[in-house]
Amino acid sequence: MSTLVGTIIIDVQAKYPEVEATTIAQALAIICGAITTFIGLFRLGFIVDFIPLPAITAFMTGSAINVCAGQVKTMLGETASFSTRGATYEVIINTLKYLPTTQMDAAMGLTALAMLYAIRSACNYGTRKMPQQAKLFFFISTLRTVFVILFYTMISAAVNVHRRHHPAFKMLGKVPYGFQHAGVPKINVDIIKTFAPELPAAVIVLVIEHIAISKSFGRVNNYTINPSQEFIAIGIANLLGPFLGGYPATGSFSRTAIKAKSGVRTPLAGVITAIIVLLAIYALPALFFFIPSASLSAVIIHAVGDLIAPPRVLYQFWRVSPLDALICFIGIIVIIFSTIEIGIYCTICMSLAVLLFRLAKARGQFLGSVPIHSVVGDHLLAAPTRASQELPPASPLAHAEYYLPAAASRTAFLPLAHTDGSNPAVPVSQPAPGIFLYRVSEGFNYPNANHYTDYLVQHIFATTRRTNPSLYARPGDRPWNDPVPRTSDDAAVAQRPVLRAVILDFSAVNNVDVTSVQNLIDVRNQLDRYAAPDRVQWHFAHLHSRWTKRALAAAGFGRPSAETPMPPIFSVADVSDAAAAAAAAAGAQRASDLESQDGTVGGGEDKTAEVLRVQERRGEFRQAVVTGVNWPFFHLDLTSALACAVAAPTS
Repeated sequence: MSTLVGTIIIDVQAKYPEVEATTIAQALAIICGAITTFIGLFRLGFIVDFIPLPAITAFMTGSAINVCAGQVKTMLGETASFSTRGATYEVIINTLKYLPTTQMDAAMGLTALAMLYAIRSACNYGTRKMPQQAKLFFFISTLRTVFVILFYTMISAAVNVHRRHHPAFKMLGKVPYGFQHAGVPKINVDIIKTFAPELPAAVIVLVIEHIAISKSFGRVNNYTINPSQEFIAIGIANLLGPFLGGYPATGSFSRTAIKAKSGVRTPLAGVITAIIVLLAIYALPALFFFIPSASLSAVIIHAVGDLIAPPRVLYQFWRVSPLDALICFIGIIVIIFSTIEIGIYCTICMSLAVLLFRLAKARGQFLGSVPIHSVVGDHLLAAPTRASQELPPASPLAHAEYYLPAAASRTAFLPLAHTDGSNPAVPVSQPAPGIFLYRVSEGFNYPNANHYTDYLVQHIFATTRRTNPSLYARPGDRPWNDPVPRTSDDAAVAQRPVLRAVILDFSAVNNVDVTSVQNLIDVRNQLDRYAAPDRVQWHFAHLHSRWTKRALAAAGFGRPSAETPMPPIFSVADVSDAAAAAAAAAGAQRASDLESQDGTVGGGEDKTAEVLRVQERRGEFRQAVVTGVNWPFFHLDLTSALACAVAAPTS
C-alpha cells in the first residue's frame, strides 16, 4: 500500500508541486476510507469474492519484488541518481548498472540482511530439533528485526556520534516528535480529481491485503470473517487516521502473525499496541537519528521477501488449474514491467474473462442409464434381507445396505461419452428410443442458454428422424435453410427413432432469466415442428428453486399437452408413523438375522410382515407426495422423470 501511495503522491505533485505530500496522503486516505465504509455499511462485502487467489498472489509477489528492487539501491549505498519509483525492471537494470558507485553503506546493509536470515534459519533449526521449545524460538525469531536494528544503530552511533554532519554512511536523520500534522485534513477537489483514476487500485489494494490476512488467520484460528465488517473497520480507520496525520493503512501480516502466536484473542491488543507506539513517537525519536538507512532497507527487504510466492505455489496452481497459473504469472510479469495498479487490473480482468468464457461456452452432457451395485471389500451390498449373510456382524458396514435401495442394483445416470472420467468399458445405454436426458452443467442463463440448446438440437437432429418427412404440402413451404433429406441417407435415417421426450437435469441451475426461458420456448417450438404431428414432452428433474419452477411454469412447461393426456407419476415418501414402522420392521429383521446366526429359528420375515400389518390396520402407515402434483413434469429425480417419459402413450 505504501508503494502505491508514494506513486500517487509523485503523480499529483508532478501537476501540483506546491501541494505537500501529507495533504495528498490524507486526502487519499479519507476518500478510500469513505468508499470502503460505504461498501461495508451497505453489506456489499461479497464483492471481495470477485478477487480470485491468482490475482492476490500476483499482487503480493509483484509488489514484493517491486519493493525489494527499490530498496537495494539504499542498502548498497549507490550514489548514482536514478529513480526507484519507475518500472521494476528499470530499477533492477539501473541498480546493476551503477554497482560501481556502491559506498560503505553496503557493509551495514548486506551484513544486516545476512544476520536476519541467519537468525531465522537458526530458530527454524532449533524448532525442528527441540519442538518443546518451539514457542521460545518463535519469539526469538520474531524479535530478530528489533535486535538487528538496535545492534546496527549502536554501531552507527559509535561511528557517527561526533560526525553527524559528515557520517560514514547514510543515516535516517531527524525524526519529528509526536503528532505534528494532527488537525483537520485539507481536502482539495483538484487533488481528488487528479488521483481519482488511481482510486480503484487503491481500494483494491486496501481490500486485498486486509481481507487476505483476515481470512488466512480466520481459517487458522477457526473463526468466521464477515467481509462487510472488515470493510467498515478499514473505512473507519482511514477516515479517522488523517486527523492525526495518518495516510492510507490496512492490515499487517507480520503484526497479525505475532499477535496470533502471542495468544491474542480480543481487539484490546490493538489498544496496547497503540499505547506502545504513542510512547515510541514521543520518547524515542532521538534514537532513530542514528538508524543506518542501509540496515533499515535490509530489514524491509527481509520482511517483504517472505511475500514472494515460491515456484512451488505456481506449480500447485498449475496442477489445479493451468489457466489460473498462467494468469498469476502474467500478472507478476505485468507488475514488473509496468505498474502495480495495471497488474491488479490485468489479473482481475483476465480471471473474470475466463469465468465468463467458461460460463458462456458451458456444454451440456447427454446421459444414459447403467445398473450399478455397491461393493464393500469382497461383499456385494444387496437387499436388506440378505445383509447378515453378506457381511460379518462385527463389520462397521454390516448395516450399510439399509441406506441403499432394497433392490440388488440401482440405476445411475452417466454421460454417454464418459466425459466424467468413468470407466469407458462400462456400457452406458440410451434410456429409451427417442428420449434424451440432458444435463446442464454451469447454470442456465442468458450467456450460455443458446450454447446449451444449440448442442441439444444438433444432437437430436443427428440421432433421430423427422416424424413426418412429408410435412410440407408444397415444396415451396420448406424453409430455405431446412435441407431436404438425401436419397442415399434414407435407409440409415429410417432406422432412427422419432423424438418423444427431452428430460433436462437442472441440478446445477439455481435461477433462470427471461432470455434463457425464451430460448427454451423457441427450441420447444422447433422440436414440435420436427416431431409433428406429435408433441415433444419436456421433463425437468432436480429443480431446486421455486423461482425457477415459477418461470418455467409461466412459459408453459411442467404439464403434458392436451393432445397427449397421460396419468402423472409422482414421488411419495413415508410420513408420520410410517418411519417408525419401517424402523420397527428393520429392528425385527436384524433380530431375526442374529437369531439365525445363533442357530435359532426365529421366523424373522413373519415378524416383519406382522409389524407392517399391525401398523397398516391402525392407520399409522401413511405416505405423502414429495413435490406438488399440479406440475407433474417437474420431477424429484431423473429416475421418476424417465419413468414418466417412458410411460407416456405413443402414437
